Amino acid sequence: MKRILVTGAFGLVGSDLVAELQKKHGSDNVIALGRQTIDSNFQGILEQGDVRDYAAMEALVKKYDVGTIYHLAGLLSVGGEKQPDLAWDVNVNGLKNILDLAKAYQIKVFWPSSIAAFGPTTPKQNVPQHTSLEPSTIYGVSKVTGELLCQYYFRRYGVDVRSLRYPGLNGYKAAPGDGTTEYAIHIFYGLIENNTYECFLKEDARLPMMYMDDAIKGTIALMEAPSEKISVRTSYNFAAISFTPAELVAEIKKIAPNFQVSYKPDARQQIAESWPQTIDDSQARKDWAWQEEFDLSKMTQALYEGVKTKLAQGK
Repeated sequence: MKRILVTGAFGLVGSDLVAELQKKHGSDNVIALGRQTIDSNFQGILEQGDVRDYAAMEALVKKYDVGTIYHLAGLLSVGGEKQPDLAWDVNVNGLKNILDLAKAYQIKVFWPSSIAAFGPTTPKQNVPQHTSLEPSTIYGVSKVTGELLCQYYFRRYGVDVRSLRYPGLNGYKAAPGDGTTEYAIHIFYGLIENNTYECFLKEDARLPMMYMDDAIKGTIALMEAPSEKISVRTSYNFAAISFTPAELVAEIKKIAPNFQVSYKPDARQQIAESWPQTIDDSQARKDWAWQEEFDLSKMTQALYEGVKTKLAQGK
């Protein structure tokens, strides 16, 4: 079989996705590409490189006879605001390189968009598949640009590129970043290490969220769906659960009744307020039978156990 290349392989999504792809296709058929973040314990084919370097990416495509790329490399919302020029360069120019390679070598591509593509003019409740996209962050701007690029390359060149608008994703294998939704991961570190946590969002800041296992399952299901079933070539709305910090704390207190949480909103609160609270993903459910498995209670238990085990192992 042609091999699978995963860029951003050691980020929040990549850490779980690579392992699942290795399980499905064999370690010899999955190439993990990292730039700065590399897991020294990684078992499998590892390459280091920059998605902005077209020649280097082309060399990898040829070396491994790549037929599918999961292009995850990118700067997230908070990091993007710190370095807007770098965010544009990595998120947009990096994607264009991948799409140009896909055009030249008939490669199938997955690229993640995000709820950051939405903005203050987007409805807050049950956001429809086709809606206002006027984001207030460079991350969001890069995602809207990327969605339109994907659709253009599909319509103009026939590139089979597929995408999901990821909500806040909660997993424990990768180290938590500084994204707006990642309080929902940091909070478990605070719980297990100190039994306290200071939240950078308001207690009633409701956001669309998803447990990582569901995100990986949905991503692979999208890529395995027959092409004729894919009706959206910008990016599918993709949803599971929506909750507030206070609702997550209430679930955690079922495990640890004495857990102490305070709230000190920072600049990420303004980003959160520009995003919707709930998403209508009925098109994904209709086209390729998307269905989540984890509710808030099940996700809370999984994250608690996962972070506790990780910390006990000193990772």
